[in-house]
Amino acid sequence: MASRLEEILKEREKKIETLKLMGIDLYPARSEKEAENREVVENFGKYEGKEMTLAGRIMAWREHGKLIFGQIQDQSGRIQLFIRADEMGSTDKEKQTIGFKDLELLDIGDFIQATGLVVKTRTGEVSLQVKEIKILTKSRLPLPDKWVGITDPDEAFRKRYLDLLMNSDKMRRFERKAKFWEVTRKFLKDKGFIEVETPVLESVTGGADARPFVTHMNAIDQGFFLRISTELFQKRLIGAGFEKIYTIGPNFRNEGMDDEHLPEYYQCEWYWAYADYRDNMELVKDLFRYIAKEVYGKTKFVSRGMEYDLADEWKEIDYVEIIKEKLGIDIFKSTDKEMLEVIKKNGVVLTGTINRSRLIDNCWKIIRKKIAGPAYLVNEPKFMSPLAKSKPENPELTERFHVIIAGSELGNGYTELNDPEDQKARFEEQQAQREAGDEEAQMLDADFVEMLEYGMPPTSGWGHSERLFWFMEDISGREGVLFPPLRVKRDPPMVVKLADEVDEIVSDFRKTGKYNEGFLKDLEEGLEKNKVTKER
Repeated sequence: MASRLEEILKEREKKIETLKLMGIDLYPARSEKEAENREVVENFGKYEGKEMTLAGRIMAWREHGKLIFGQIQDQSGRIQLFIRADEMGSTDKEKQTIGFKDLELLDIGDFIQATGLVVKTRTGEVSLQVKEIKILTKSRLPLPDKWVGITDPDEAFRKRYLDLLMNSDKMRRFERKAKFWEVTRKFLKDKGFIEVETPVLESVTGGADARPFVTHMNAIDQGFFLRISTELFQKRLIGAGFEKIYTIGPNFRNEGMDDEHLPEYYQCEWYWAYADYRDNMELVKDLFRYIAKEVYGKTKFVSRGMEYDLADEWKEIDYVEIIKEKLGIDIFKSTDKEMLEVIKKNGVVLTGTINRSRLIDNCWKIIRKKIAGPAYLVNEPKFMSPLAKSKPENPELTERFHVIIAGSELGNGYTELNDPEDQKARFEEQQAQREAGDEEAQMLDADFVEMLEYGMPPTSGWGHSERLFWFMEDISGREGVLFPPLRVKRDPPMVVKLADEVDEIVSDFRKTGKYNEGFLKDLEEGLEKNKVTKER
C-alpha cells in the first residue's frame, strides 16, 4: 500500500504532465513582478484600485466553489489572493495564463505570478483581486506541515531553505544580521576607516591563540593555513602608511563547536594608528550602542538569562585583582598545582595542553560566567598577550582589554606591540610553547618582525566576531549562521589524493621548522582519514 507521500508525489507528477500537454512552461525565465507584497499591504492607499502584478510562493489555498482564497509569499511577506471564476478566462497557451478551472493543477509550494486589482475584502484584508495567473515554478515536493514544520534541529539546519521558508521570524533574523554588518561598516566609514582585504590563505598564521585548518596549494606546491585572524596583515598595512583600516570577513579555527564557537565565523577587526587601547575602548562602546539602536531600536537585552543595558556605564574589571578576590589565586605567585585544585573544585574539566597560561585563563572563565556587564576586562598579564604593548607603569601587565557581556568575552583589543625586539622575544616564547605541545600558541612570523624593524607607529587594534549578534538575538552560534557545519549524511564528492601526496604535505610543514611533531602527527592522521585512491 502506497504511503501518503507517495500518493502526493504521483498526484503532482500527473499535474505536471497535464500542464506540459497544455503547453504551459513550468519554469519560465522571468516574471513581471512590480512590487513586494509588504509594500502593497502597508501602503494600501497608494495602490488601492490599481492593477498590479505580484509574485511569490503559494502558502495557502482554500476553494469555495467558484471562489478561491489564496496567499502568496515573497521575501517581504504574504498577500491574500481573491479569485472569482467569472473574472478569469480560460487557460491560454499564447499568454501562458492558467484559467479558473485549471487552477486545481496548482499546489501549495508553487511559485506563481498574479495580476489583478488591489482591494480590501469585507473583513478589511488587503488583497489582490486576481484576473490572471501564470506559473513561475512548479514544485514537485510538498512543503513541511505549516504547524509542525521541521521538528529535528539538525534537519532544519541541513534544509535551511525549508526552515526559513516555514519560519518568517528566522528570515527576519538574517535580515537583521545583514543590517548588523551594514551599520558596522557605516559606523566605521563615518569615523574615517576604510575597508581592506587580507589573505585567507597564509603561510604563517597568527593574531590569536587557536588551532588552524591546514591545506596545500598545488600551484606553488606549498602548505598553507586558513587564517585565524587578519591582525598581522592589517598591521603590515599600518606600517605601509594606512592609518584607519578594517576587515569584515570569515575566519577559521579548527577547534570545538558549541553555542559560542563555530569553526567558521565572521569577524570585524580594525587598526587605528596614533591611538591607544583607551581610545579604542570608547570607540567600541560607541559602536555597540550604535548597532543596538540602529538594528534593534533599544540598548537593553537579555542574553543567556542575563539582563544588561549597553547605555549603562561600562565598568572596568582588573584581571589580576578579580582572580585574587574571587578565587584567592595570585597569578604571579600561586603555583600551578594550587590553580589546578581551584579549577577542579569549580567543576572545570581541562583538556589539551595544560600550562600556566591555560590554568589562569580557566580561573578567569570561572568568574566571567557570572558577570552580566557591560564591562571591560583590563590589565591582562604580558605572558598571556604576545602582541600587546606592556604598560609603562607595570611592564608585567599589558594595555589590553576585553568586552564582557552576559558572562562571555565579546571582543578583544589592545595597544599594539611595535618594538621588534620585544615582539621577537614573545614570538620565540610562544614558539617554545608550541614545541612543548600547545597547538594554540602563536607561530614565529619573521616577516612580521622585519616589518616592525622598518617601523610601525603607535597603534591600537580591536576585533569582535558575529558572536555579538548571537548575543543580541540570544541564540546559539548554529542558529546565528545560515548554514552551520554538519556531519555529511551522504558521501561527499570524490576527491582523488595519491598516497605520496600526504607525505609531501606533511614534509612541507616539517621543513619550516615551526611545527612540533604532535602537530605534524595530527596533520598526517587527518590527511590519511580523508585520502582515497585512484582505484576507488
